[in-house]
Amino acid sequence: QDIELRVKWPNDIYYSDLMKLGGVLVNSTLIETTFHILIGFGFNVSNSNPTICINDLIAKQNREEGTELQPLSADCLIARTVTVLERLIELFQEKGPNGVLPQYYKYWVHSGKQVRLGGEHGPLAWIVGIDDFGYLQVHQEGKGVESVHPDGNSFDMLRNLIVPK
Repeated sequence: QDIELRVKWPNDIYYSDLMKLGGVLVNSTLIETTFHILIGFGFNVSNSNPTICINDLIAKQNREEGTELQPLSADCLIARTVTVLERLIELFQEKGPNGVLPQYYKYWVHSGKQVRLGGEHGPLAWIVGIDDFGYLQVHQEGKGVESVHPDGNSFDMLRNLIVPK
């Protein structure tokens, strides 16, 4: 829990805001009154190249903090992930989005980040959250909060830009 893992909107798992470690894909279908949801996730557990893996971060934590954390196996990570996911789904079913959003924002890489809209010289905006549909929300001085839809924009995290595709 002391390793700085973060969520990058909309579906990436990062180490700090530096390197991607994995991702999540969700597909949902509404049939009559029932949602059917398919959740897929992938993590770089033990492949150090081309960037970094979870076990590299565990080894780094052990060196820097004097801990003795054991490397993770893929099956152990899957089991832990599914267990946590089940708890999050139960919480969502019980309390709705507000039941899980505080934990999501706790690990969110975008807290307090400024971005430029439309290009490198575009107006500044602050990322403030996600809306009820899961779209990124930005606040631009004098213009209020706007939702940014992924089908019409991309988020270049390295340059802090939200630009049209």
